[in-house]
Amino acid sequence: MGHLGSAAAPIDISKKKAEERLEAAQERLLRLRLLLGGQIGEKKIGPPLCVLFEGWDASGKGGAIKRLVTMIDPRHVRVSQFAAPTYDEKRHHFLQRFWQVLPGNGGMTVLDRSWYGRVLVERVEGFATTEQWQRAYDEIAEFERTLAAEGMILIKFWMHVSEEEQLRRFEDRANDPLRSWKLTDEDWRNRKKRPEYEAAIEDMLEKTDRPRARWKVIPGDSKPYARLAVVEHVCHVLERKLAKRGYDLASADRPGTASV
Repeated sequence: MGHLGSAAAPIDISKKKAEERLEAAQERLLRLRLLLGGQIGEKKIGPPLCVLFEGWDASGKGGAIKRLVTMIDPRHVRVSQFAAPTYDEKRHHFLQRFWQVLPGNGGMTVLDRSWYGRVLVERVEGFATTEQWQRAYDEIAEFERTLAAEGMILIKFWMHVSEEEQLRRFEDRANDPLRSWKLTDEDWRNRKKRPEYEAAIEDMLEKTDRPRARWKVIPGDSKPYARLAVVEHVCHVLERKLAKRGYDLASADRPGTASV
């Protein structure tokens, strides 16, 4: 299956090795974040950074986001979660509600779900008309092109998990009193429509993967691997983008520069 097929293969990495790589990547991201925010190095404010997460229910978005921001001072990152739009939000263009949480220069925002709901759940569940969700691919691409033109670094993740692993996680949540709240009747209903969602995901990845707003599909059956893969990818993209804009990345490696 297209883009998702390559994410189905198991990842062979020990938990210890994954933890070591994750810790190293988190340390690197902390230094890059301080460089971006003008706290170290040349002390100049960098471009906005927006990291966007989409994925299957129980695919590990929350765990990946937690590891992404855990070493960053809470004053230096905003995590925003999006569910179904409210009555008042539905009165506006579907992109309107996302503008207010986007980061400014030197800022960092992490989105737990996003404007891609228009071409995923709203498409599959019939909350948007066919004309609306088909038109949305170009609207989203132009929206992201505008953000990139203004300097934003946009990193997009699809957290993929196999049908078998998703079922195992659903059952684990259902049997855990402290996590059962995370599992809803809607999650079970959505699972029954997996083929329809897979078709929508493939269309989304195909039509909205653009040079300055690339998708990164993360194999999520192994939580340790998925978490380190997310943080390492953010570091990689940040290093490449900042170097291209003339930032002295070596200044993020000097002893003592990561203190706040």
